[in-house]
Amino acid sequence: MNWFTKILVPLWLLTSFHQCFLTPYYNEDVLFSLPHLEEENEDGVSILFYLQKIYPDEWKNFLERVNRESEEELKSDDELKEKLQLWASYRGQTLTRTVRGMMYYRKALELQSFLDMAKDEDLMKGYKALESALEEQSSGRSLWAQCQAVADMKFTYVVSCQQYGVQKRSGQQQAQDILRLMIKYPSLRIAYIDEVEIPREDRKMEKIYYSTLVKAALPGDDNSNDPVQNLDQVIYRIKLPGNSILGEGKPENQNHAIIFTRGEGLQTIDMNQETSFVTIGQRLLANPLRVRFHYGHPDVFDRLFHLARGGVSKASKIINLSEDIFAGFNSTLREGSVTHHEYLQVGKGRDVGLNQISLFEAKIANGNGEQTLSRDIYRLGHRFDFFRMMSCYFTTVGFYFSTLLTVLTVYVFLYGRLYLVLSGLEEGLATSRRFANNEPLQVALASQSFVQLGFLMALPMMMEIGLEKGFRKALSEFIMMQLQLASVFFTFSLGTKTHYYGRTLLHGGAEYRGTGRGFVVFHAKSPVAYIFITASMWFMVGTWLFAPFLFNPSGFEWQKIVDDWTDWNKWISNHGGIGVHAEKSWESWWEKEQEHLKYSGKRGTIAEILLAVRFFIYQYGLVYHLNITKDRSILVYGISWLVIVAILLVMKTVSVGRRRFSASFQLVFRLIKFLIFVTFVSILIILIVFAKMTFQDTIVCLLAFLPTGWGLLLIAQACKPALRNFGLWGSVRALARGYEMTIGLLLFSPIAFLAWFPFVSEFQTRMLFNQAFSRGLQISRILGGHKKDRARNNKD
Repeated sequence: MNWFTKILVPLWLLTSFHQCFLTPYYNEDVLFSLPHLEEENEDGVSILFYLQKIYPDEWKNFLERVNRESEEELKSDDELKEKLQLWASYRGQTLTRTVRGMMYYRKALELQSFLDMAKDEDLMKGYKALESALEEQSSGRSLWAQCQAVADMKFTYVVSCQQYGVQKRSGQQQAQDILRLMIKYPSLRIAYIDEVEIPREDRKMEKIYYSTLVKAALPGDDNSNDPVQNLDQVIYRIKLPGNSILGEGKPENQNHAIIFTRGEGLQTIDMNQETSFVTIGQRLLANPLRVRFHYGHPDVFDRLFHLARGGVSKASKIINLSEDIFAGFNSTLREGSVTHHEYLQVGKGRDVGLNQISLFEAKIANGNGEQTLSRDIYRLGHRFDFFRMMSCYFTTVGFYFSTLLTVLTVYVFLYGRLYLVLSGLEEGLATSRRFANNEPLQVALASQSFVQLGFLMALPMMMEIGLEKGFRKALSEFIMMQLQLASVFFTFSLGTKTHYYGRTLLHGGAEYRGTGRGFVVFHAKSPVAYIFITASMWFMVGTWLFAPFLFNPSGFEWQKIVDDWTDWNKWISNHGGIGVHAEKSWESWWEKEQEHLKYSGKRGTIAEILLAVRFFIYQYGLVYHLNITKDRSILVYGISWLVIVAILLVMKTVSVGRRRFSASFQLVFRLIKFLIFVTFVSILIILIVFAKMTFQDTIVCLLAFLPTGWGLLLIAQACKPALRNFGLWGSVRALARGYEMTIGLLLFSPIAFLAWFPFVSEFQTRMLFNQAFSRGLQISRILGGHKKDRARNNKD
């Protein structure tokens, strides 16, 4: 899937004043290595193979350009290997692609300078001939040198590589690739925070931090001050009062490098960001609404304005998670204006899957939750006129608040229907003559309108396509989107936004979530998919349950389902602890999912408890529908709670017995479990014989008690400090593990059933990838099977 569009800066804007570009970089890929490109997943699909199938014409043109017939011929030449790396890197989310794209601006400036200053005979020869005339380039008065000087006056590009100093000292590949970029583009500048340890008077080591700007050292230049590598040259070195990384990292990475920029304009460009966010929306926000802020990183800042006002990013941890939009808030509050101008629109090639999109949606929803609580939105609301205030609301935090209200409406509707069914009013409304022909009531009780939520979420995209390409094209793409289950995707996205936005409003504690920049050619393991499921309120809609499996590549292949089940069992059984990542252990993930409760105050805790009380409705309504309960008094409900308490006490007894007796007194522990089992069977027989308990009553009891247990679990999580003091947290964790195992079994069963039918997997592959890659994937599997058979025969 390709995300976003962006507006490129026009050439006349660059030639009118000095323009500087700034790209923040942390630890992403700079250049794809050959081993990384050739590494195959379990299906035998490598990144290089994927790119060849996605871009068949470009791959054919590349082979023709280097005068080779196949991939094997490319790998026989070292120079061609590097060209192959560059070809793949230019189609991925790499720093190399970004730098090359921005350096085209400099090339355009050089060309325009040549056209302005060249004589007729130079124009007849062309700019290429001027570049190749090396003997004339050495002369400072040559036309080529003058063009270079003009470009230097009008163009500066700084990449702020936060970890470049650490990467260089540790000999990481990223540092070598960044150095290669500086050598290839001599005008490129790299800014980073350098850490130097110096001895103090008490013989202890002290860390000193410097904001450093370097360039590629010219051949024969030995003036480099770097003690590790003599290949780059320090231009500026500014001592900092301490470690500048106090927040999320990215804002500080940009702000510390602003001092090295030049000129009046500063354009911030993210990694692989050659375009900006939805263009039609940006036009509307800028004019006539006048509420456009800094959305993403293609915007051109007034450098002098922001240099004197704290930089282009606010860097407070948590509250400024979406640091970019706060730049727009800051500008608007200080009487600035954020406009929108477009000259050239191109597509951004960001390959993303559901996992990356879910992480991105979670990060944006967390950021909007913090914006809702921020002083900036409060001040904007007070200073805007009514119409501008409403425009600001509905184009920023109002969208997420409306989404939250939509999902809350679904909750109210579902629990209202549940109350009608359990109380008997549903049957009365259906049979009563008074309400039989009441059409407004029937419409209000109709549930199909909520199925249309996925369609409604796709309408803005359809309107944008209609305005840009025509409504016939929009209709055809809309139909294709529905065939590709876009309504399922948008409904799942709706739940993800609501979950994280509501959680941030209640408890705060927003955090940055890395979305990753790799190609989506791998099958996400089951624990990863399961994490996204439970985060989106698993009990509500089947769409929210099975979307992670549906949009997971090769998610319906039988062998992968078996492997996923094995991995999931290991994941949910592994113990957590310090240093154990959430992807490796269910305990670590479960504890991490509750970290937001640490930031919650009394009101947040009370709200969490009140929200959990809704699960008790199931028990209250269902216990009166048992065949063994003839009485309708409150005593029946009280007895049902005694049953729940007894079940919890039995579970606690088994847990304590396992911990104390399973190692030294195994016979005693087995005797305790046997007595518990005999007691349970005896009670069940008594209820069946004397109280006329039926199988239907057993199912109803499960449906009544399971939601109650989940509600108690949510209340226990909100009261975590108190339960830790009483030593009950281990039992709560054991109860949560039991629920997760039950839900996992219910989720895997239909997925495993569908995996028996090969056409389901074929349909999913064609839905996720284009036909060329689908065909290539099948061929690769066949060839991979032949390779394995051939290797097995040779071994025999």
